[in-house]
Amino acid sequence: MTDPTALPNFPPPADEHPLRGRMLDVINDLGTIPVIDDDGDIAITVGEPAQQLFVRCTDGDLPIFRVFGQWVIGDAAPADDLVRLERCNDFTLQLNVAKVGIANGNLIVTADHVVTPDTDLSPLFQLTVNLVLQVVSAWFGSWEQGRHEASESGGS
Repeated sequence: MTDPTALPNFPPPADEHPLRGRMLDVINDLGTIPVIDDDGDIAITVGEPAQQLFVRCTDGDLPIFRVFGQWVIGDAAPADDLVRLERCNDFTLQLNVAKVGIANGNLIVTADHVVTPDTDLSPLFQLTVNLVLQVVSAWFGSWEQGRHEASESGGS
Protein backbone atom coordinates (compact mmCIF):
# COMPACT_ATOMS: atom_id res chain seq x y z
CA MET A 1 0.00 0.00 0.00
CA THR A 2 1.26 3.45 -0.89
CA ASP A 3 1.79 6.11 1.75
CA PRO A 4 -0.87 8.79 1.02
CA THR A 5 1.53 11.54 2.10
CA ALA A 6 3.85 10.49 -0.73
CA LEU A 7 1.22 11.17 -3.40
CA PRO A 8 1.59 14.35 -5.44
CA ASN A 9 -0.52 17.37 -4.59
CA PHE A 10 -2.94 17.57 -7.54
CA PRO A 11 -4.65 20.87 -8.39
CA PRO A 12 -8.40 21.09 -7.95
CA PRO A 13 -10.57 19.82 -10.81
CA ALA A 14 -10.76 22.35 -13.68
CA ASP A 15 -14.52 22.77 -13.34
CA GLU A 16 -14.25 23.55 -9.61
CA HIS A 17 -12.16 26.73 -10.03
CA PRO A 18 -11.51 27.17 -13.76
CA LEU A 19 -9.64 30.47 -13.60
CA ARG A 20 -7.51 29.37 -10.64
CA GLY A 21 -6.65 26.19 -12.55
CA ARG A 22 -5.55 28.25 -15.54
CA MET A 23 -3.49 30.54 -13.31
CA LEU A 24 -1.83 27.56 -11.63
CA ASP A 25 -0.84 26.26 -15.06
CA VAL A 26 0.67 29.65 -15.99
CA ILE A 27 2.55 29.93 -12.70
CA ASN A 28 3.91 26.39 -12.98
CA ASP A 29 4.98 27.02 -16.60
CA LEU A 30 7.00 30.02 -15.40
CA GLY A 31 8.91 27.79 -13.00
CA THR A 32 7.42 29.30 -9.86
CA ILE A 33 6.08 27.00 -7.18
CA PRO A 34 2.53 28.03 -6.23
CA VAL A 35 0.88 27.25 -2.91
CA ILE A 36 -2.86 27.53 -2.33
CA ASP A 37 -3.46 29.16 1.05
CA ASP A 38 -6.42 28.74 3.42
CA ASP A 39 -8.34 31.54 1.64
CA GLY A 40 -7.99 29.81 -1.72
CA ASP A 41 -5.47 32.38 -2.94
CA ILE A 42 -2.36 31.29 -4.81
CA ALA A 43 0.78 32.35 -2.94
CA ILE A 44 3.98 32.78 -4.96
CA THR A 45 7.47 34.06 -4.30
CA VAL A 46 9.08 36.19 -7.00
CA GLY A 47 11.96 38.57 -7.54
CA GLU A 48 15.24 39.31 -5.89
CA PRO A 49 15.05 39.98 -3.03
CA ALA A 50 12.22 37.48 -2.70
CA GLN A 51 8.76 39.01 -2.48
CA GLN A 52 5.60 37.12 -1.62
CA LEU A 53 2.60 37.90 -3.80
CA PHE A 54 -0.85 36.41 -3.98
CA VAL A 55 -3.23 35.71 -6.83
CA ARG A 56 -6.95 35.67 -6.11
CA CYS A 57 -9.22 34.24 -8.79
CA THR A 58 -12.95 34.90 -8.89
CA ASP A 59 -15.00 32.84 -11.32
CA GLY A 60 -18.34 33.89 -12.73
CA ASP A 61 -19.78 35.54 -15.81
CA LEU A 62 -16.77 37.88 -15.79
CA PRO A 63 -13.82 36.03 -14.23
CA ILE A 64 -11.33 38.31 -12.49
CA PHE A 65 -7.84 37.70 -11.23
CA ARG A 66 -6.10 39.96 -8.75
CA VAL A 67 -2.38 40.04 -8.03
CA PHE A 68 -1.66 41.63 -4.67
CA GLY A 69 0.83 41.86 -1.85
CA GLN A 70 1.58 43.74 1.33
CA TRP A 71 4.75 45.33 2.62
CA VAL A 72 5.66 46.66 6.06
CA ILE A 73 6.15 50.41 5.75
CA GLY A 74 8.43 50.92 8.76
CA ASP A 75 10.56 54.06 8.70
CA ALA A 76 10.43 54.40 4.91
CA ALA A 77 7.61 56.95 5.14
CA PRO A 78 6.46 59.57 7.64
CA ALA A 79 4.51 58.14 10.57
CA ASP A 80 1.46 60.31 9.78
CA ASP A 81 -1.20 58.00 8.29
CA LEU A 82 -2.86 60.89 6.43
CA VAL A 83 0.41 61.73 4.62
CA ARG A 84 0.87 58.05 3.73
CA LEU A 85 -2.70 57.74 2.47
CA GLU A 86 -2.38 60.92 0.40
CA ARG A 87 0.68 59.41 -1.31
CA CYS A 88 -1.29 56.20 -1.96
CA ASN A 89 -4.09 58.29 -3.46
CA ASP A 90 -1.59 60.14 -5.69
CA PHE A 91 -0.23 56.84 -6.99
CA THR A 92 -3.65 55.25 -7.51
CA LEU A 93 -4.86 58.25 -9.50
CA GLN A 94 -1.79 58.08 -11.78
CA LEU A 95 -2.02 54.33 -12.46
CA ASN A 96 -4.30 52.54 -14.90
CA VAL A 97 -4.56 49.06 -13.37
CA ALA A 98 -2.95 49.07 -9.91
CA LYS A 99 -4.42 50.40 -6.69
CA VAL A 100 -2.37 51.44 -3.67
CA GLY A 101 -3.60 51.58 -0.09
CA ILE A 102 -2.71 51.01 3.54
CA ALA A 103 -4.13 48.44 5.94
CA ASN A 104 -2.86 47.71 9.43
CA GLY A 105 0.28 49.78 8.82
CA ASN A 106 1.18 47.84 5.66
CA LEU A 107 1.35 49.06 2.08
CA ILE A 108 -1.10 47.12 -0.08
CA VAL A 109 -0.78 47.07 -3.87
CA THR A 110 -3.29 45.28 -6.07
CA ALA A 111 -3.93 44.89 -9.79
CA ASP A 112 -7.10 43.37 -11.23
CA HIS A 113 -7.99 42.01 -14.66
CA VAL A 114 -11.21 40.73 -16.18
CA VAL A 115 -10.39 37.71 -18.33
CA THR A 116 -12.13 35.68 -20.98
CA PRO A 117 -11.54 32.06 -22.01
CA ASP A 118 -9.38 33.41 -24.86
CA THR A 119 -7.19 35.67 -22.70
CA ASP A 120 -3.51 34.74 -22.90
CA LEU A 121 -2.84 34.69 -19.17
CA SER A 122 0.92 34.17 -19.23
CA PRO A 123 2.03 37.58 -20.54
CA LEU A 124 -0.79 39.34 -18.69
CA PHE A 125 0.24 37.67 -15.42
CA GLN A 126 3.93 38.45 -15.93
CA LEU A 127 3.19 42.11 -16.73
CA THR A 128 0.91 42.38 -13.71
CA VAL A 129 3.51 40.95 -11.32
CA ASN A 130 6.09 43.38 -12.70
CA LEU A 131 3.62 46.27 -12.38
CA VAL A 132 2.87 45.49 -8.73
CA LEU A 133 6.57 45.24 -7.86
CA GLN A 134 7.38 48.47 -9.73
CA VAL A 135 4.61 50.34 -7.94
CA VAL A 136 5.90 49.14 -4.57
CA SER A 137 9.42 50.23 -5.47
CA ALA A 138 8.21 53.63 -6.72
CA TRP A 139 6.05 54.22 -3.63
CA PHE A 140 8.90 53.52 -1.23
CA GLY A 141 11.34 55.38 -3.48
CA SER A 142 9.12 58.46 -3.54
CA TRP A 143 9.83 59.02 0.15
CA GLU A 144 13.57 58.80 -0.46
CA GLN A 145 13.29 61.34 -3.27
CA GLY A 146 11.46 63.75 -0.94
CA ARG A 147 14.17 63.37 1.73
CA HIS A 148 16.89 63.96 -0.87
CA GLU A 149 15.19 67.14 -2.15
CA ALA A 150 14.68 68.42 1.40
CA SER A 151 18.35 67.90 2.29
CA GLU A 152 19.46 69.72 -0.89
CA SER A 153 17.26 72.71 -0.09
CA GLY A 154 18.51 72.83 3.51
CA GLY A 155 15.37 71.28 5.01
CA SER A 156 15.44 68.51 7.58
